[in-house]
Amino acid sequence: MKRIANLFLVSVFAGAITLGAYKLFFEKDNYTVVTSEQPMPVLSTSNLPVSAKGAGINEVDFTLAAEKTVNAVVHVKNLTTNKGQRSLSDFFYGFERQQTPQIGTGSGVIISPDGYIVTNNHVIAQSSQLEVTLNNNKTYEAEVIGADRDSDIALIKIETEESLPYLAFGDSDNAQIGEWVLAVGNPFNLTSTVTAGIVSAKARSLGRNQSFIQTDAAVNPGNSGGALVNTNGDLIGINTAITSQTGSYVGYAFAVPSNIARKVVEDIMEYGNVQKGLLGIRGGDINPRVATEMGLDETEGVYISEITEDSGAADAGLQRGDIIKRVDNIEVHKFSELSGYLSSKRPGDVIDVLLDRDGKSITKKVTLKKQQTVSLPYTGFTVKNLSEEDKKTFGVSKGVKIIDVPEGYSRYNLENKIITEVDGNEVNNIDDAKEHFGSISRYGRTSFTMINENGEKERLILQ
Repeated sequence: MKRIANLFLVSVFAGAITLGAYKLFFEKDNYTVVTSEQPMPVLSTSNLPVSAKGAGINEVDFTLAAEKTVNAVVHVKNLTTNKGQRSLSDFFYGFERQQTPQIGTGSGVIISPDGYIVTNNHVIAQSSQLEVTLNNNKTYEAEVIGADRDSDIALIKIETEESLPYLAFGDSDNAQIGEWVLAVGNPFNLTSTVTAGIVSAKARSLGRNQSFIQTDAAVNPGNSGGALVNTNGDLIGINTAITSQTGSYVGYAFAVPSNIARKVVEDIMEYGNVQKGLLGIRGGDINPRVATEMGLDETEGVYISEITEDSGAADAGLQRGDIIKRVDNIEVHKFSELSGYLSSKRPGDVIDVLLDRDGKSITKKVTLKKQQTVSLPYTGFTVKNLSEEDKKTFGVSKGVKIIDVPEGYSRYNLENKIITEVDGNEVNNIDDAKEHFGSISRYGRTSFTMINENGEKERLILQ
């Protein structure tokens, strides 16, 4: 018995020695080494539920959205002619320069089964002929129904007896940053190309007072006018622009939100032009520097620096110094968010505006009004519709008032005068003025009649 106990103790000591030797000489320690070039490893301590599918791209199904979209996206070919620069010999001897055909390409989205197609204004601009090719390779001639340069949206139509596949507009206000999206178009004449990405940002301005959806889905020349859809296949944007030093995609692409595109299309179909509902303010973003200069506690929102007379903002009692924090249910952190939302509204629409006034929250109901000012083609004059006070002061019932002119016209003292006629055509409002000044020829002679504050007629001739 004593011998068995000795053997047991020897076995235990031998095992301990063997295990110790292995741990000391052979087993490697499992450490995580963090350097300045590596992020610190972290553990999630959130108690929120985690999606069963996870967040990986492999779990996202793009096939349904792609199948719904590719047949509704078309290839648009724009044929323009360029006569080249004219010289004096063309006028004296009647030389006719040979027209040089130029071809541009882009994309479009069918939005109705009878052939209405939305695309970008720059895709169809100055076209002498438009050709649309469907995904089944059938080709049709298209006509321009209308276009809006400010939003870069155009509406064209093809005539076909068959019912076409189409996409319905989704609600771009519901698009979320980080949401998966597909860009469908015809880059480099490669038809039916689908790329994937996420919504990188919303309400991007790009310095043009517009409000774009930013995405990292690959968009290249030829994608313009194509569809940006979510994973359900809902049309949430019209691909429009990229930021690039090379002319090709480098990671940033921008789309006109579907709510703006839909409103532009509906206006073109119903009114023939875009109806812009204006709030009637001038202002800008609030940043730390501006907040410090103005003594503001806020760093987000739109600061009102001026209220336009006879505007909805003036009628509702908005004041200089107010900070706009929300319109309806849309939070306003910067001016592009405000302008983007207003771009989907028409004159006569009523919106709720939440203001911060001296630290107090105030809500005002504002009725948006029609645009009262416009910059005239050719001359660059800024004119506005007449107020009741203007009509009384000048003794007129129609016309437009000049409120600003380019520096080249400053010596003529044109400001605060009323334009009533252009080449014998009556001017009743800014729409008439824009139309008549838009038809002025650079090679002709134009005269327009004005009324000054003394009620005297003046005439200016442009050559």
